[in-house]
Amino acid sequence: MDSSLTDDPVSLRPNSLHDSVAARLRDRVFDRTLAPGEWIDEKALSAQWQISRTPLREALKVLAAEGLVELVPHRGCRVVELSDADGDKLFPVMALLEGRCAFEAATKATDQDLHHLGQLHADLERHAANGDLDAYYRANHSFHTRVQALADNRWLLRVADDLRRFMRLMRGRQLKLPGRLQASLNEHRVLMDAFEQRDAPRAERAMHDHLMAQLNALHKLRATEAPPAKTEASHAG
Repeated sequence: MDSSLTDDPVSLRPNSLHDSVAARLRDRVFDRTLAPGEWIDEKALSAQWQISRTPLREALKVLAAEGLVELVPHRGCRVVELSDADGDKLFPVMALLEGRCAFEAATKATDQDLHHLGQLHADLERHAANGDLDAYYRANHSFHTRVQALADNRWLLRVADDLRRFMRLMRGRQLKLPGRLQASLNEHRVLMDAFEQRDAPRAERAMHDHLMAQLNALHKLRATEAPPAKTEASHAG
């Protein structure tokens, strides 16, 4: 288990307490321990983490500024829940941004950088072979994070990082679509080959298409989860 999710109060005593609390809350939002739409029980968390409610409230303000939680007057704070329409608008934007990250990464990556990226890709291969969706999701996040870092463009990273927080709220839901795990892996193979060939335009296209394939998978998943349409009962003549 991730040590950041333990309930050891000693780990919550750094120089800036509310920053540490914010980090823990953020982890819980991303891993859905705090689920989308869930109200946050400040009293219970304060008791559990053995802290006063002041740093907790300061931490919630940080997450509210990031758009991860919503402060509701006279009611408290709840985790933001993205709608299907939000996803439809977010993925094309991220496809453009991450595509550009891939382009710049392909032009700047050293042989050592590509070796490290290859190790991250090997993690994806292993988790896909085991059918471990959670581990694949985490490895996928690490891979994309590394690509953005290799782009070495602080302006691009600033925008991409901001929006990736909202992508993480969906926590790889599209991977639940039958066949999507293998399709995602194949898309990563194409992307990795483009990096190894240092083909920046191809890397950009592959990354863009990879993000849009995720959105397409979400659309298909929604269709399978949609309740059956109601039919009017026939009347006897």
